[in-house]
Amino acid sequence: MDVLDLTRLQFAVVTIYHYLFVPLSICLSATAAGLHLTWLRTGDDRFRDLTRFVGKLLIVTFAVGVVTGLVQEFQFGLGWSAFAKFYGDVFGPTLAIEGMLAFFLEATFLALWYFGWGRLPRRLHAATIVIVAAGTLLSAYIILAANSFMQNPVAYALDPVTGRAHLTSFVELLTNEVVLAAFPHTMAGAAMAGGGLLLAIGVRRLAADPAFRTLSRLGAWLMLAGGALTAITGDHLGKVMTAVQPMKMAAAEALYETTTGAPFSVFALGTLGHEKPFLTVEIPRLLSFLGTGSFSGTVQGIDDLQAQYVAQYGPGSYVPMIPVAFWTFRLMIGAGVAGMALAAYYLWASSTRKWRLPLLPAALQAGAGVPGWARRILLLAPLLPAAANTFGWVFTETARQPWLAFGISTVADGVSPGLTSVEVVASLAGFTLVYGLLAVAWYRLVVHLCGKPLAEVPEKSPAADPAPAY
Repeated sequence: MDVLDLTRLQFAVVTIYHYLFVPLSICLSATAAGLHLTWLRTGDDRFRDLTRFVGKLLIVTFAVGVVTGLVQEFQFGLGWSAFAKFYGDVFGPTLAIEGMLAFFLEATFLALWYFGWGRLPRRLHAATIVIVAAGTLLSAYIILAANSFMQNPVAYALDPVTGRAHLTSFVELLTNEVVLAAFPHTMAGAAMAGGGLLLAIGVRRLAADPAFRTLSRLGAWLMLAGGALTAITGDHLGKVMTAVQPMKMAAAEALYETTTGAPFSVFALGTLGHEKPFLTVEIPRLLSFLGTGSFSGTVQGIDDLQAQYVAQYGPGSYVPMIPVAFWTFRLMIGAGVAGMALAAYYLWASSTRKWRLPLLPAALQAGAGVPGWARRILLLAPLLPAAANTFGWVFTETARQPWLAFGISTVADGVSPGLTSVEVVASLAGFTLVYGLLAVAWYRLVVHLCGKPLAEVPEKSPAADPAPAY
């Protein structure tokens, strides 16, 4: 591997690892806020205890996410300084705002919430976790706006003296059609990720406390609803991507010839090239619907787009890695559907109502409880949303290649000059070691929290809104 490929691998490792914790933080903060407000409304101590438990999971996950996020931002200077120099004036405001939100708003109010039990007035105390949840959403939107610039560059102009890009409209950057489509899709995926974690924890601790049944079913509903919303928002995002990056949709199907009423391959066995694989399972006209909204729509092929880009941007290959794009797109969908099915099964099997279906064994019937073997499978629930999110981002970024910012600069243009393979390998090894230790620490802390009884709030907490004690 040359320096460029090693640098791309390093950024991929750092980004994928960081994103394992981002959707968890988003979902856990919203869940903690919802449980806290539910406790205030109902007075049910079960929701109070679950609020504190989910909040502790959030703190552990948030801490790891902040550390890994810092390394990701440092990557721009470490491996992609040419890109940072050229586009720093565009990315600077977004990264600065996100940094202030992550370190000041979210961290400050998360600390106020954690240490405010029994010290702050109830409504003010609940407001702190609501602010944390809102901060995570705003932070995610800002970062997605920066990424959407790379997918569909807007709101910039080139300085005639320095040649650097500078921001012309922050509002236009935040209203990029790609970020408007990507944000709800990403949040739906976050709901699936957090729901999978809560489902697995709840199932693991069902015998310890009845409140964990509430947690497990809440996690399952989050997975199921999040998966449904992911499909709906993904359909809209696919149409936007087809408009701004037609090569990406063509690569997702390995479609070399422009086709009207293009089919979608659920599975393919054989070489992905101009000739169709010798074994394919296709859904007629589905790709045209996914890309254009019409079953008779026309989807541009890779060959025509390559010729168009050569005429527009100059000689070179503008075709991404077709096998990677093709399979990650299907693995993303497959993992998401499997997660939804797992959540739907748990909700049905754990229902208190008696449901009977013909020819289905009694152990699998709703109302009969969840058998032991199924519980062991349910413990793996967090892996499916994590896989779906990861494959989705791999598809999004690799199917844009060779562009770093689409239509403006290639990946090769953005790598740091003078960077050596030894430097990249050494830093990659260091990051991998640190990230491995962080993964072990996060896992052990989560297991430790799961093994403890649900925490209790001090009984003497303010019922009204007296002046807080500091």
